[in-house]
Amino acid sequence: MNIKITYSWLLEYLETDADPYELQKYLSLCGPSIETVEKVDGDYVFDIEITSNRIDMASVYGIAQEAAAILPQFGKKAKLIKHNFIKPQAPTKDLSINITDSYHLTNRVLAVVLDNVIIGKSPEYIQKRLKLAGIRTLNNVVDVTNYIMLELGHPTHIFDYDRIAKQKLIFRESKKGEKIISLEDKTYTLYGGDSIIEDGDGRIIDLPGIIGTSNSIVVDSTKRLLFFIDNNDPVQMRKTSMNLGIRTVAATYNEKSPDPERAFDSLLLGIELLQKNSGAKVASSVIDIYPQKKLEKHVRVYLKDIQRIIGVSIEETPIISILEKLGFGVNRSENDELAYPDGVSFDILVPSFRYNDVSIKEDIIEEVSRVYGYHNLPSKMAPLVYIKQPKDIENLFKVQTKSKYYLKHIGLHEYLNYSMISGDLIDKLRLVRKDYLRIKNSISSEIEYMRNSLIPSLIKNIKENSGKKDKLEIFELAKTYTRKDDQLPDEKYYLGFATNSNFADLKGVIDSLFDELNITDYDYENNNHSILNNSAKIKIHAHEIGVIGSLKQELKIAIDVPNDIFVAELDFETIANQYKVMGSYKKISPYAVIKLDSTIMSPLSFSQIKTIAKLSSSYLQNIELLDQYEGNITIRLHFTSYTENLTENTAKNELASIITSINNKKSFEKQSCHI
Repeated sequence: MNIKITYSWLLEYLETDADPYELQKYLSLCGPSIETVEKVDGDYVFDIEITSNRIDMASVYGIAQEAAAILPQFGKKAKLIKHNFIKPQAPTKDLSINITDSYHLTNRVLAVVLDNVIIGKSPEYIQKRLKLAGIRTLNNVVDVTNYIMLELGHPTHIFDYDRIAKQKLIFRESKKGEKIISLEDKTYTLYGGDSIIEDGDGRIIDLPGIIGTSNSIVVDSTKRLLFFIDNNDPVQMRKTSMNLGIRTVAATYNEKSPDPERAFDSLLLGIELLQKNSGAKVASSVIDIYPQKKLEKHVRVYLKDIQRIIGVSIEETPIISILEKLGFGVNRSENDELAYPDGVSFDILVPSFRYNDVSIKEDIIEEVSRVYGYHNLPSKMAPLVYIKQPKDIENLFKVQTKSKYYLKHIGLHEYLNYSMISGDLIDKLRLVRKDYLRIKNSISSEIEYMRNSLIPSLIKNIKENSGKKDKLEIFELAKTYTRKDDQLPDEKYYLGFATNSNFADLKGVIDSLFDELNITDYDYENNNHSILNNSAKIKIHAHEIGVIGSLKQELKIAIDVPNDIFVAELDFETIANQYKVMGSYKKISPYAVIKLDSTIMSPLSFSQIKTIAKLSSSYLQNIELLDQYEGNITIRLHFTSYTENLTENTAKNELASIITSINNKKSFEKQSCHI
């Protein structure tokens, strides 16, 4: 995520002699990356990238703290200015508010009621800073919430106190199918299990940490406010936000674990700004529900470990200075040979805002080294260690590369599709949606279901490109995702083909690829397929590895394609395991080969005919399928001898013997096959 803050705003928390461009240079070297500095209306706007693990830096205060630690390393003066926010005095009248969190859905809740509010425009400096940060301004109340978030780094929220029924806020989990209407009057249906707030009448009035609802927002006539801060479970925030597709700035902050300790300062700053800018008066005591404070986290690190890992004999003083300026507590331990036999050590108290980010000694050493400056560390080439991939993965990658290169070489075009398809395409192909994994937070209905086959995508590709080229021959090599109940899906590589030419062309491509990969023991066998006509199983060593066929006529009409579409799909991982670097070669006969064609009316499959023919003649070298139509199979047989020249009569006698064997194979009479 990125934030935008101004130089003048930063100087309210940082006393320094560094100019904006020096700040950009030095902080980018050792801390947050300041991507751009733009001069606007006499001020400078920093566009700063914040990494997901450092949400504490996503504020003016957080950047000031980093700058106070980093700038002195470059000879610049820098001191963090800490503001002491004043807790409000007890009000003369106490407006009640009842907040319950029986399900322990929040880490901390803070709230206070404010009276005598006058809604109007924000002061010019707040409007300007928010606009330069890319946040639109609304009024002097709502703007305060965004201003605090940018200044201190914790989201806040404001309710219209009088629109909360019975002045009750009840945290609970949502039920599946419940609805909310957002501030923009957009309706969202909840999936169930989401953290919500309802009022005394059971109305949902907030999706905490993510977005407010239209039934509790501040309006021009608002006179009393409930200023409210909640610190929530980041996993729950992320899940709800992504499921509903609500990506507010508040959600982005809350899903990254902002510091609950900083929430109290945010409340006090909010009260101060609301009193100053809207005439508000505190009308209740401060409510602070903090059921379980985090235990202190300590990390011990030894001086010699810091020096060894960094590679520089850095002294104790700069180490302590760097860590303390970053907010860590440092307690140096004397060299006690019994307690700490490894020498001088530091007991580091991790600050609350780094609680989720710092856990082990290497984390502490990283903080020291980055602020000390990676550019100050000696350059030393690390020893090269080649980590060999597992044999099956390395072989898979090698065969993938070889196959793609070969298929492109023979004229096919490779397609790279999304791993997701639309429910509409599934329906049109008369497939079953429940067989597919559905993505809850899909950004589009076109990419909603994880595909368990490449065929639907390739059919769509042929449809979209029909008319651009007379003959289309395409392929895709990608993973498919097969659903498993209550488990992660099976992920497997498949190779898919599609063409608008003819069946023989597609089969020829597959045969040619197998030949290139030196795979010989494969076969085709009749198959009934849910979306394909004239389909056949493709087998290697009698193990099914794929399917080939043409799209059924009714499905062509459903997806609106005028021409036939022929498709095939192969289990590529099995193919990779069958790949041979060198093929097996047969001795070449020194004598002529006699080729005879024959059309046979038989219920047998081509693979069965091929097997019978090879067993029936020792002179048969090869057999090809030329054509097939309504039970008639046209084949070409190659006859030769390794010891003598065959006569045509001998070859014809061999053919007659083969046909007799085929006709006598009564056990296959009731079988039918298309190939």
